[in-house]
Amino acid sequence: MIIHVVQPGETIDSISKIYNIPVDRLILENGIVNPGNLAIGQTIVIVQPETLYTVQDGDTLESIAKQHGTTSMELLRNNPYLSDREVLYVGETIVISYQTDRTKTIATSGYTFPHIEISVLKKTLPFLSYLTIFNYRATNEGEIITNADDTKIIQIAKDYGVAPMMFVSTITDVGFISREVTHDILSSPSIQDLLIYNTLEILKTKGYYGINIYTETISYDNINAFARYLERAAEIFHAEGYRIVITITPVVNIDTPNIILDRINYSKLSQFADAIIFASYEWARSYSYPSSIFAVSVLRQLLDYSVNIIPPEKIFLGITTLGYDWTLPYVPGATEATAITYDSAVQIAAENGIPIQYNEAAQAAFFYYEDIDGTFHIVWSKDARSFNARVALVDEYNLQGLSVWTIMRFDAQIWFIINVQYYIEKLMVV
Repeated sequence: MIIHVVQPGETIDSISKIYNIPVDRLILENGIVNPGNLAIGQTIVIVQPETLYTVQDGDTLESIAKQHGTTSMELLRNNPYLSDREVLYVGETIVISYQTDRTKTIATSGYTFPHIEISVLKKTLPFLSYLTIFNYRATNEGEIITNADDTKIIQIAKDYGVAPMMFVSTITDVGFISREVTHDILSSPSIQDLLIYNTLEILKTKGYYGINIYTETISYDNINAFARYLERAAEIFHAEGYRIVITITPVVNIDTPNIILDRINYSKLSQFADAIIFASYEWARSYSYPSSIFAVSVLRQLLDYSVNIIPPEKIFLGITTLGYDWTLPYVPGATEATAITYDSAVQIAAENGIPIQYNEAAQAAFFYYEDIDGTFHIVWSKDARSFNARVALVDEYNLQGLSVWTIMRFDAQIWFIINVQYYIEKLMVV
């Protein structure tokens, strides 16, 4: 795999000629939205196909997979655009395999809301082991509030061999953690028992594979209470055959340029959970200091500490695909950033003729620009180099896998990078 960084004067056609890969395949594999106006510093992932196949009359995905000793799911990972179609076109070329040196199988998890576009869901599911559905909120009385009907996406996930996970939190409708609800639940065994009972009913009724539990940022003050609750939940859920995952947002100070990580004894939780997802998602707050969200240097601090107290094979590394656009000058607590995708960041850079720069320590892309009103901005985002640096940590630290927030849009580059480096675990029979 090569990550090509666009240089001044380069075009999609000139890059295609350098690597002898057709333009349309470069665009498809990377999800390029600005092929006619590439930004300097934009990244393009280059992987040479090992085996190509030209579709013949009567071919189906299943027949092609059988003919080449592979699976339909592998073909969808190598050609994700096929998920948008009902038929194959005679004469089109698809990738059977890439030139890779994959040796390791990992688990992957993606978070979604019930209103995800079905086309985006189907395109992403071949890359997933677990689908975590963000749809359930616990109350301080042990009841569970459901936001939307998730029956359809649960079934679609199973059709693709993906294990659906029920996500339960105390996050309110406006996106904030209710500290009062969390405190009430952790303080009352009777409320915990009712919450566990209600969760179990939903797991059985909806056909979930397991539960993903999230509370407010776990701290020195509440970790023992949370461990006691988790022990009660694990005894019941495990007895019924359900998997238990907890999502943890590490405690950090993000309001300064130097992020400080609290070292909490998460081993108290790992003995009851099948997996722990270390998530960066709370870090991506719109009023935070302008910087890379979840810098690799901070990730290494977290993993260096965590793998010494938690079996690494229980750890999922959380990745957020969003970037942020801040106006300048930055005023702490007052300057609000706008969440943007990498594609949006690239388009801003391309339209303004601004080269995208790269911070090696943070492993993140950034640039400054001036809008039409004369306001200055700084944009931090993740590109292919950023994703690759984070994906590589799974192998380096021997983790269970990766968890992506969110899959509400299809991010071609991150899945391309994961696909050519790892085999993806599938837990359910298709």
